[in-house]
Amino acid sequence: MDNLCCFSSQAGGHSSHSSGKGRSHLGPIKYGFSLVKGKANHPMEDYHVAKFAQFQGRELGLFAIYDGHLGDSVPAYLQKHLFSNILKEEDFWNDPNRAISKAYERTDQAILSHSPDLGRGGSTAVTAILINGRALWVANVGDSRAVLSRRGHAIQLSIDHEPNTERGSIEDRGGFVSNMPGDVARVNGQLAVSRAFGDKNLKSHLRSDPDITNAKIDSETDLLILASDGLWKVMSNQEAVDIARKIKDPQKGAKQLVREALHRESKDDISCIVVRFMG
Repeated sequence: MDNLCCFSSQAGGHSSHSSGKGRSHLGPIKYGFSLVKGKANHPMEDYHVAKFAQFQGRELGLFAIYDGHLGDSVPAYLQKHLFSNILKEEDFWNDPNRAISKAYERTDQAILSHSPDLGRGGSTAVTAILINGRALWVANVGDSRAVLSRRGHAIQLSIDHEPNTERGSIEDRGGFVSNMPGDVARVNGQLAVSRAFGDKNLKSHLRSDPDITNAKIDSETDLLILASDGLWKVMSNQEAVDIARKIKDPQKGAKQLVREALHRESKDDISCIVVRFMG
């Protein structure tokens, strides 16, 4: 197995903001990212991965946003381990869907078994694996989101896992969904997503299995945006695509999306990756 080296790729999580960029060796594909700490009175809890890596004779683009809660130890763990766990699965090339699903489950089990060290927190995840610049596999748990642009038309590739939409599953597991005035729906009055990694105290009422989708990258595909809910709370998919498409440099595009979310008074940590498929 080829060595994939480290996955930390300019770790988010310890400074109030970071950004960077890179490109494919195969063609015109470029990426840029920008992360900004929100106004909440705790350290930055968003982490990311953005890199291209050679793996078993193919080039993989590896992109992820991990939005932590109740601390940053779970998203930091995901940043270090989730992609390597996916690529360790024997059936990754033959059945990426199954490999990704199994790796998400095993990673969550590892987090729960390490919970004395990792604490009681948790994290969302949205991951995108781009194989040789042509095949895209997206998976998510929670409300960090992936949006693809085809000829400027926004297509949401992930599914937001919100307590109200998954109320049945939560109640079947003995939990409840609270809808307090002036607040978002929460599992057991605490968590604003219905699926997450970690969250040991709530795990019996939560799912951590991902929704997975795949897409072909063709001449009509403009760009991919991955972002935490700090962006999506204040911006529609189409608005984000419209902003990012106008800016050729994906790092500048990611920064502009973050700037616009701040302008719209998003209070949360805001993390954004833009992958541009055209030159």
